[in-house]
Amino acid sequence: MPATNSRAEVNEWGRHETEEERADRKWGELIQEVRVAQTGVQILFGFLLTVVFQQKYDSLEHTDKTIYIVTVVLGAAATGALIGPVSLHRLVSGRRVKPQAVEWASRLTFVGLALLLATMTSSLLLILRVATHNAAVPWIVTGVVAWYVLCWYGVPLWTRYRHTE
Repeated sequence: MPATNSRAEVNEWGRHETEEERADRKWGELIQEVRVAQTGVQILFGFLLTVVFQQKYDSLEHTDKTIYIVTVVLGAAATGALIGPVSLHRLVSGRRVKPQAVEWASRLTFVGLALLLATMTSSLLLILRVATHNAAVPWIVTGVVAWYVLCWYGVPLWTRYRHTE
């Protein structure tokens, strides 16, 4: 058995770690997760910012322009929420509030993922409306959103329910 800190006791997760060590571990895990989501939202948001400068933008229907504006705002909000944990950490670093910072960063990440889901949904809706002009677009988007919800929330919640004592 590896040596453990004498202050650390076995917690409810079967780990030998202090509250500070647990906060450090959870922070590292959270930042790795945020890096993945940040990259995706930043690429998507960057692409969205260029759309308004394309010649075809002026010929879009009013509804499509509205969807575009909503999508850009959602993308900006998702970007803010997913970068928020970095700013939070920077501003509270060294203040001995890491457990609380991890909790708030986790909340920001969850909100950011929900906003990313909304951004991807509205992006897909806009792209398929413009590309196909097909009445099946809402059904296709609904199917993709159901897939996102299953992958991002359904499977994790099922796993938590099924394998948590």
